[in-house]
Amino acid sequence: MLALAAPLHAEMDGNARVLATLPHLPNGGGYSVTSETSAKLRSAVTASGRDLVIQPKRARPSYCSGATYLVFLNAVRSNLTPEAAAELADMQKADGHGVWGRWNANGPGTARLFYELGLGRNFTDLNEARPGDFLKIFWRDAVGKNEFGHSVIFLGTETLDGVPHLRFWSSNKPEGYGEKSVPLSKAKRLLFSRLEHPERITQVTQLPEKDTYLASLLTVESSFAEALKKSGAN
Repeated sequence: MLALAAPLHAEMDGNARVLATLPHLPNGGGYSVTSETSAKLRSAVTASGRDLVIQPKRARPSYCSGATYLVFLNAVRSNLTPEAAAELADMQKADGHGVWGRWNANGPGTARLFYELGLGRNFTDLNEARPGDFLKIFWRDAVGKNEFGHSVIFLGTETLDGVPHLRFWSSNKPEGYGEKSVPLSKAKRLLFSRLEHPERITQVTQLPEKDTYLASLLTVESSFAEALKKSGAN
């Protein structure tokens, strides 16, 4: 279980909730994207009334969207209803379906979910970013079936040997859970999502079962402009 016996204090803002979660997650464990890895991720989260039991040590090895989803779940735990908890814990859904299927989808999965539920703003300007923002990094200028991306928690920027770097937490190749710093020039596009209204998570039960746009991105090519429009991003 996360080394937090109870949900985070409701008065903490979203970024503080996210950052407070990170020290209680495991380090390493390896990176893998297989059906077995997904089964381990599902076993790490169960609904318990108005709360979630999150046991991230079960989710090893891991992959990026699963790692950031565990952080997201802990950040919204203090605002749940039994129905919302059950919906969040259901990670059997395909891309574009349910909450997990939105988060795990290609393209602006997290940003689209934030937009649909009014959880917070989505934006692209690195200068506006704060540690604790969720971030989708696009390593190539493509959205959809040909994209190459990474779901992370933004930690800041730094300069190493005169080169600007992007610092973040996620499940990273090949080590797994942990922090990483990469040259900023490697990121072709950035899409940030800031958790500003965690109390709105109860609205997950009102989401349409399927987001047609996100579901299509397994086989269809989109564009960054369309991704921003679908996310209400600026």
